[in-house]
Amino acid sequence: MSKVLLIDDDVELVGMFQEYLEQEGFEARAVHDGESGAAEALTGQYAIAILDVMMPRMNGLETLRRIRAGSRLPILMLTARGDDTDRIVGLELGADDYVTKPCTPRELTARIRAILRRTNAAPGDAAGAAALCVGQLTMWPEQRRAAWSGTPLELTSTEFNLLEALARQAGRPVSKNLLSDQGLGRPLARFDRNIDVHLSSLRRKLGLLADGRSCLQTVYRLGYQLIKD
Repeated sequence: MSKVLLIDDDVELVGMFQEYLEQEGFEARAVHDGESGAAEALTGQYAIAILDVMMPRMNGLETLRRIRAGSRLPILMLTARGDDTDRIVGLELGADDYVTKPCTPRELTARIRAILRRTNAAPGDAAGAAALCVGQLTMWPEQRRAAWSGTPLELTSTEFNLLEALARQAGRPVSKNLLSDQGLGRPLARFDRNIDVHLSSLRRKLGLLADGRSCLQTVYRLGYQLIKD
């Protein structure tokens, strides 16, 4: 049973989400402020955290920053509809995905399952035990580990999924639609900048090629490509 942590000060809304998740076979715990939420998330008991941006004592972005300092726990942000700034900042700080409020318990549960499917893919699900090597990048999909020139990479679950999808197609452009499907577990939504922000974060974490270029290149109208060098 996957254990879900809900961090949101809206007691009524969280209660509804918690009840629905438990009916769907999850174990869910709720906390109602950022400080308590960060402390609970760092206990290592949870498969995923749902984190609201607007909260007392410590807002969701600061809570996310504190969690990411000590954990790669998958995090799904709850943001106000139309608030692009919070979404982009949240993704840049290491959130895996976001859902806009108001949302239904069914939508939230579907998004949770999509993230967990990619995070908890069983060994052998197109991954296998062998290392995946592209230039200075080495990935071990079964252990969900990656390294650049032997130095371990600290990647969120979504960043790992996206990098693996690109590595398996190294040298060829991969469309944003395919990256959204394989990296986020859902179709690409219109005006969704999720993939772009995650790829920008990956560029900062990966090393450069010998000629100084980034190993991740944008291919006009086709998507993104991991350079095979």
